[in-house]
Amino acid sequence: MSETGQEEWQRTVAEWMERGELLHATLSQPRRRDDDTPPKTVVRPVAMKDGLHYQFESHYKAKVLHRNLKEEEASETLLSLLKGDYRQALIKTPQADVQLLFSKKGKAAVRRLAPTAKSSVPMEHNRKKRRVLEEGSPVPFLVELGIMTPEGRVHAKKQDKFRQINRFLEMVSDVLDDLPAGRELRIVDFGCGKSYLTFALYHLLAVELGRPISVVGLDLKADVIQFCSELAGKLGYDRLQFLVGDIAEYEGLTSADMVVTLHACDTATDAALAKAVGWGASVIMSVPCCQHELFGQVESEVLAPILSQGLLKERFAALATDAVRGQLLETLGYKVQMLEFVDPEHTPKNLLIRAVVSGRKELSLSKWQEYEAFKSFLGLSPALERMLPGAWPVSR
Repeated sequence: MSETGQEEWQRTVAEWMERGELLHATLSQPRRRDDDTPPKTVVRPVAMKDGLHYQFESHYKAKVLHRNLKEEEASETLLSLLKGDYRQALIKTPQADVQLLFSKKGKAAVRRLAPTAKSSVPMEHNRKKRRVLEEGSPVPFLVELGIMTPEGRVHAKKQDKFRQINRFLEMVSDVLDDLPAGRELRIVDFGCGKSYLTFALYHLLAVELGRPISVVGLDLKADVIQFCSELAGKLGYDRLQFLVGDIAEYEGLTSADMVVTLHACDTATDAALAKAVGWGASVIMSVPCCQHELFGQVESEVLAPILSQGLLKERFAALATDAVRGQLLETLGYKVQMLEFVDPEHTPKNLLIRAVVSGRKELSLSKWQEYEAFKSFLGLSPALERMLPGAWPVSR
């Protein structure tokens, strides 16, 4: 780690952008805690009809905003954010990955790492969205699962599944910087089913990015687990293991870095979230399924127009369930986003809860108090709170 003067690092960053060598930048740890500064900003090059631009992706607590700026304006904007808004940045170039750490006085400590980015070719924008997995390039696990032909063409009836897999990998790619570096990553997929996304996750991290990982897929169906185990062996995915088991009873690990749970029914989602929290997972990605628990609990005279109609009550209870989960995860120090997983025209159950730990994880008394007020108003006793009895702060 070396310190450098302000002019030197600013000039270097500007030159990278001018030469088109800035492949990716992640800005984190805001200097101020306010609603105006996003907790994280990601910068990447995009090719547009009128030339090279840089996309600024601002990650707020409940939304993500995008701006596309030409090189000169993008350079000024990036330098301004680095000088005034953030204490840390990781910038990827073809020559090296560079970490910038800023002191309170604005001095930058610079650390150069081996490059991890593969290409300086920017992603196309608007005309054709570049996916993590591209049609036309055969991917072995997609071929084996019947999504692609051996030539790389996606079967017509599997286009929705192909888009879903890519959407999931995009969401994973957005939080790669929040996962630990320099050691093997431990990942668990609860309720993995036929494991389309489990194989996709392994392909992205181990095959494409070359990261050391171990992945466990868990499901109750023995025939499905046998199929997935045989396919993992055929593909040579030697750090991918499939087991028959129940989420709540699984005791095969004492820690995990990432926990995925897709369409776990009702409180099985809460059991998976509780496991993830107990393991200290840095990233949690959960797509809830049917949600019955709070339907029988929720009561409110004020909300009688909603709760007196069965269909409306069902939908409201499902939203309240996920709101509770998000609030409790934020109480525990996670940053939570509710994201649209697939197009709602394909399924109404398309919400994904993405929770990440960025920096130091601390209990939030204010989030807990908001949760208690919400719970009291609706008369709730949610499963996730009960499954983590010693985790919560004491309100005063």
